Amino acid sequence: MRAPRLRLLGFALTWLVVATGCATTRIVSQWSSPEYAAPRFDKIMVIGITRQPSIRRSFEDEFVARLKATGVDAVPSYRFIPEDGPVEEARLTEAVKQAGADATIMTRLVKVEKKTRVSPGIYQPAPAAFGFYPGYAGAWFGYYEPPTYYQYDVYVSETSLYDVKKNQLVWSGTVETEEPRDIRKEIARYVDTVIDALKTRNLLAAR
Repeated sequence: MRAPRLRLLGFALTWLVVATGCATTRIVSQWSSPEYAAPRFDKIMVIGITRQPSIRRSFEDEFVARLKATGVDAVPSYRFIPEDGPVEEARLTEAVKQAGADATIMTRLVKVEKKTRVSPGIYQPAPAAFGFYPGYAGAWFGYYEPPTYYQYDVYVSETSLYDVKKNQLVWSGTVETEEPRDIRKEIARYVDTVIDALKTRNLLAAR
């Protein structure tokens, strides 16, 4: 009866490895200007740097909604910059002015890394036996589960908060997201992670 139990254990550990490959979002590094403490911005423009309009709009809308839920006024950039690519400085400056924003939050994808997670093999030795047949029978109860290899993608992004009036970087953070699958859920997790970090450093103050 021990062999089936050990086999189930092996399957469980294999599933654990796969499960831990599910999406997780975390900040791996961040910096904030020592000159700022609880700045009170009138309005923040959210800018998603991507040529994919649907992802950009979903990201900016989600970020704006979450900021407003914390009491911070915000607006998506696509309302003032409908272009799907980069714009000139004068065009960007005018869009920020039209929006009435005095700060921007900008996010861009930096890179995608392919990583491998390995679970060690499992070896259960056969019970000790001192006779021919007991050794033969016991060998059937020895169990070995080979190592499991699981490959997954890690998306590395960067989000920065700028004081537009002072033309100064206030905060910047590098964020890793493992194995993103449901884009809608991952955007929500990403936004929550960044907002929590900004709150922790007193960089988001509701008016």
